[in-house]
Amino acid sequence: QVQLVESGGGLVQSGGSLRLSCLASGSIFGLNVMRWFRQAPGRERELVAGISSSGATNYGDSVKGRFTISRDNGKNTVYLQMNSLKPEDTAVYYCNAHRLISPSNFWGQGTQVTVSS
Repeated sequence: QVQLVESGGGLVQSGGSLRLSCLASGSIFGLNVMRWFRQAPGRERELVAGISSSGATNYGDSVKGRFTISRDNGKNTVYLQMNSLKPEDTAVYYCNAHRLISPSNFWGQGTQVTVSS
């Protein structure tokens, strides 16, 4: 199993910044794609950003140019730098990890991000 622990959420004013961290532990051999998702009340969970083991990244349209995903393989940690935050970014942010061997999909417990206007 893989355990994922997110941190760094909180309350920030519109236009501010936060950096989320996700620490992976346990059976991390074969971890490849790491992703951040978010879910706001009454809405479906949506992809925010993803990063492969080689560093290739992709972003949801609503965060392109404002958020940056990165990973430190030596520290088994993936980061999400969030700049120019908007009230509509308010959500619970979840870390997700995909592993090449089964079981292959893991989720963290989530961290709340609240952006005030």
